[in-house]
Amino acid sequence: MLERKPYAGLTRQLVLAFDIGTTYSGISYCILQPGEIPQPKSVMKFPGQGQVGDLKVPSVMYYDSKGKLKKVGYEATKEEVIEIAMTEDWVKLEWWKLHLRPKHLSSAHIKDNDIPPLPRGKSVVHVLTDFIKYLFQCAETYIQESYPEYIWLSVKDDIQFIFTHPNGWEGAQQQQIRRAIELAGLVPGTPDERARVRFLSEGEAGLHFCIWDLFESGVPDQAKYPEGQGVVVIDAGGGTLDLSMYSMKFEPTSFEEIAPAECRLQGSVFVTRRAKGLVQKKLRGSRYSSPDMIDDIINTFDQTTKLHISSADQPAYIKVGSPRENDAKHDIRAGKLKLFGQEVTKLFDDSINAVIDAFEQQRSDVTMPITMAFLIGGFGASDWFWSQLQAYFKSQGIGLSRPSRVHKAVPDGALSFFLDNLVKSRVARATYGTTYADIVDTSNPEHVSRKATWCPSATGLLMVPNGFQGILRKGVQANQLKEFRCSLSIIGMSKPEFGIKEMPILCYRGTESDPQWIDRDKESFSTLCNVRYDLSEAAKALTPQLMLSGQSYFYYSLGVDVIISFGSTEFSAQVAWKENGVEIRSPATMIYDDI
Repeated sequence: MLERKPYAGLTRQLVLAFDIGTTYSGISYCILQPGEIPQPKSVMKFPGQGQVGDLKVPSVMYYDSKGKLKKVGYEATKEEVIEIAMTEDWVKLEWWKLHLRPKHLSSAHIKDNDIPPLPRGKSVVHVLTDFIKYLFQCAETYIQESYPEYIWLSVKDDIQFIFTHPNGWEGAQQQQIRRAIELAGLVPGTPDERARVRFLSEGEAGLHFCIWDLFESGVPDQAKYPEGQGVVVIDAGGGTLDLSMYSMKFEPTSFEEIAPAECRLQGSVFVTRRAKGLVQKKLRGSRYSSPDMIDDIINTFDQTTKLHISSADQPAYIKVGSPRENDAKHDIRAGKLKLFGQEVTKLFDDSINAVIDAFEQQRSDVTMPITMAFLIGGFGASDWFWSQLQAYFKSQGIGLSRPSRVHKAVPDGALSFFLDNLVKSRVARATYGTTYADIVDTSNPEHVSRKATWCPSATGLLMVPNGFQGILRKGVQANQLKEFRCSLSIIGMSKPEFGIKEMPILCYRGTESDPQWIDRDKESFSTLCNVRYDLSEAAKALTPQLMLSGQSYFYYSLGVDVIISFGSTEFSAQVAWKENGVEIRSPATMIYDDI
């Protein structure tokens, strides 16, 4: 039985969860009162909103020609604002979140030019900073208007923040988001204050939401869902399709990730983009073919046809202007553009196939049967998308559920992660390690074949470079307490050389299960980050050693372990060495390159 306990803290606290989406964004919050059971709630009021109660706000922004933010959210969708924007040459930003996407994601169908460009002089971090400021102001205003003044005053200086992101986003994206959070003024950049910000994958947030929804609907039948069964969560959003697979236990309720999370760039905006191409082709040469009219038609498609098309055998219609509009040549009658059902349903094929391919990839990595599947996210509200996935999973003997309130699944699930933390271990999505040089072994055929690369070390030993030392293999489970070590031997000719050091963490995404050499599959390696650490303290206890070459030169050597923790929602690092047999640890920092 899943049961939330009363908050055990001594003081009132506010938790804010932000789901910044490609097309829509949402905010959930929870005011933790000592001794009371936490009650997650949603921000339901945004500036310019026509009807209070919507749980999402459009991720749309307007900047003027000088790069100044003018309108955001619902206000950016008003007719009078659109007219002003056209007159004053404002820049409209939508789908801007995709500028953050990792370049390793399969995205042959999308290029930078396909995404609306950022305003001149603005990076994606600047845009994200402005949007985070806006969302925080919305949350602040809503809470201040909903509760007595003293509530906000008592919690505003120590708010806990959770930011969700697609499954495929990694440390580099988290670093960019964190930078925007700090620029937005939500938290200072000190270590203690930065700890108030947590990141969470949208898939894991979705799992927490679905499980609570399942329990609120009635305690799950453990005979139907016994331990040793698997569950997959499909978060179908505007930009990405995220799949996460878990094993489940009921006493107590907990989950372990059992397959690497999948992330495909085939969300609902790509259906919209394909629809735009179809409509442009249909209306070419008509008086409805101007860019502005096409945009209006596609906006209508987004809000109606895309959601409600349910059959490939029935025609679909999109409103075009007033009911008096007629153009038989271009299939427009009574203000409606007629499309063949098969034309429209075909627009969904790539997205549906992306979900199926990702699921099959995950299922191939596990041995336990998958018995439950959940579909969440705004794209999940599409009748055709839902029906096709439902039919596929039924053919596999798997029940697919579409929980109610899917639009608030991710931010609400993020709050559940903070309060309940049901996931106890996570699976590595790639193989991680570092480069190293090995001592030449003339009996090793691989070393001999690389003789042209041999080079002397500082101590006079012959070394063979380009080796890959794995730290964590793809598919390995890691919990929050498990540590992974990489042993290094640091050489220096003087103690001052043992100061700030860096070790690259490489990511391997190729097909080899145990890669040994970087130059054997060079294209599959990339630098995830650099671990930066300080060995000044460790160097104080070092004693000089004589060169092996017999020359009267001395050097210093220090054996260190770089310790990486992969089991949380963010990677973290430490460095360790021994003094008189006792392990000493020092903090390390993971440095990511800008996107």
